[in-house]
Amino acid sequence: MNPGTLYIVSTPIGNLEDITLRAIRTLKEVDLIACEDTRHTRILTSKYGISTPLVSYFQYKKIQKGEFLIGKLKNGKNIALASDAGTPGISDPGVHIIRLALENKIPVVSIPGPTALIAALTVSGKPTHKFVYEGFLSNKSSQRRRRLKELSEEKRTVILYESPHRIVRMLTDILEVYGDIEIALARELTKKFEEVRRERVSSLIQHFKSTPPRGEFVLII
Repeated sequence: MNPGTLYIVSTPIGNLEDITLRAIRTLKEVDLIACEDTRHTRILTSKYGISTPLVSYFQYKKIQKGEFLIGKLKNGKNIALASDAGTPGISDPGVHIIRLALENKIPVVSIPGPTALIAALTVSGKPTHKFVYEGFLSNKSSQRRRRLKELSEEKRTVILYESPHRIVRMLTDILEVYGDIEIALARELTKKFEEVRRERVSSLIQHFKSTPPRGEFVLII
């Protein structure tokens, strides 16, 4: 029996209209959709009339679910891997099942689409010809500052992700390491309250001390 195919399907990062026709067709045609949160993905599948069964696949069960999905693929089933938002494998546990599939000689096909880091970079006004993506840095202050000091030697644009409850601490560390430089900060991209700020770090710190931060952030240095 020939193995099935694992499709890496990019889904909208906010606005549900930001999905490709190919992604919709793929999600309808596969035997199973593996996603982080079935409740979240069901919002998307309901909007586009997709009735394919969903199975949750998230970081704390990645080993067990990875073996389950590989078994299905070996038995000829086609599976779509979808994250809650954006491209699977980018700052989510999808990379584990992708590696497993490749190790087991299972075909892996990319269905490209949105990813927050590229969306933020293109509107940041910062150089786009060379960049380095770091995702989420350590939640430990000492390790975070150490990595920022290493990144401060970079000649390329640096892209970071950060959560709302840590954004002020991250900005404070950036101020300490880089000085009061101008950066771009994007949040809630493609959503109703989308915001892109291009300001000095000290100004951003003051803003978020008086305005509670909400949503996931992309920082462009």
